[in-house]
Amino acid sequence: MIDLLILLVSWALMIVGCVFVVSGAVALVRMPDLYTRLHGASLTDTGGTLVIGLALIIQALFVFDNSMAAVKMGLILLFTLFTSPTASHALAKTALLCGQVPLDAKGNPLLDGPEQASLLARSRPADYRHGQDKERIAQQIQALDNRGGDES
Repeated sequence: MIDLLILLVSWALMIVGCVFVVSGAVALVRMPDLYTRLHGASLTDTGGTLVIGLALIIQALFVFDNSMAAVKMGLILLFTLFTSPTASHALAKTALLCGQVPLDAKGNPLLDGPEQASLLARSRPADYRHGQDKERIAQQIQALDNRGGDES
């Protein structure tokens, strides 16, 4: 009886994970622009992978009695949990840097142009030079020290 329950739970999780993954594929086709497609696909991809992985861990532990396979699957899930959102973020930032303008629900651009999209994605100004952050931080610390001395 318990074996049947374990099989039902693991297969239910696999089906739910497959529905997540298929809905991500539908999002790739139905969404209007790169950013909404990326959002829909990355969320469902990560969620589907986690749910399917949980089902496989249950199968490995209780059906096949293989704890090493469960540990390996857990590590795969851990790496997927970190790498998939990071890759999606990098792809979206690169699209902004290249001037890909996001669209609203009606298909109108949210920014004035590709230049504004590129500027939005930059974490540093275009005229940045190496070591400039260190100088700026030192100036901020000195300003805080000077202000702290005036208040005492």
